[in-house]
Amino acid sequence: MTEMSAAALRGAVDLSSLRNRPAAPAADAPRPEGGATPLVVDVTDATFGQILELSQSVPVVVDLWAEWCGPCKQLSPVLEKVVIELAGRVVLAKVDVDANPQLAQGFRAQSIPMVVALVAGQPVPMFTGAVPEEQVREVFAKLLELAASHGVTGTIPVGDAGDEVDPAEPVEKPLPPLHQAAFDAIEAGDYAAAITAYEKALAENPRDEEARAGLGQVRLLHRTQDLDLHAVRAAAAAAPADVDAQFAVADMDVAGGHVGDAFDRLLGLFSAVDPEDRGRVRERLVELFGLVGDADPRVGAARKRLATLLF
Repeated sequence: MTEMSAAALRGAVDLSSLRNRPAAPAADAPRPEGGATPLVVDVTDATFGQILELSQSVPVVVDLWAEWCGPCKQLSPVLEKVVIELAGRVVLAKVDVDANPQLAQGFRAQSIPMVVALVAGQPVPMFTGAVPEEQVREVFAKLLELAASHGVTGTIPVGDAGDEVDPAEPVEKPLPPLHQAAFDAIEAGDYAAAITAYEKALAENPRDEEARAGLGQVRLLHRTQDLDLHAVRAAAAAAPADVDAQFAVADMDVAGGHVGDAFDRLLGLFSAVDPEDRGRVRERLVELFGLVGDADPRVGAARKRLATLLF
């Protein structure tokens, strides 16, 4: 999963070809009786322009899925449940990647399920693979914070008043104090403080997997925040045995969604470096495995390759 911050709006996917497509007539968009915007919509290559426009006022979560994808069928009901509970603060746009190749290509959907948000027309990576409901809720809470920081705070009507969620019923579970402190620090761009907060959470509860995942994510943000991709790649090409230079490219690849490239680079590096450096490479791989998540098939494949190299 990719931790979200204001910097994420620099865009990890290329939607330029779709952004300039003429939007389909509004009548093509599915709407329930009464004219309210539905909270969950099926989106096609042709109707995507409407979703981009909608994201100017309310954040849109894009669920890229396929009928044959088992993890997609596990994740989609969770996404729909959370979106409905948020009562119009977020819209869920479902994209069948088999039926909509232009969207699949635009979002660089190398593995599904893949979930990306749109805020003011800009893509924000969220996560890949089926993740637990609690983690989905945390990422959605972060999305709402990010959207608010960019002035996207609209709420769409969700039908008749009788169908609305009771405002007295909380739709978001409060975060533990140290988790909230970490999120607040990330929003402020203080990644060092966020790392400290997550480390304290883990010291209090070593089994706090959400803190462990968050720590990996914010460490990646901290390492990549000041890097220039072209300069990093040039340095790595000039020094293929330089562990730190290769680490920097792998970090940038993961941050940009090129997870397979990052794993291939580090596995190749593991085989090439001296034995004293292999421990560092293994540690970085294990950290990135935890960051991406075991639900992603690329993690399983890379783990097997690493085990072969180790033994």
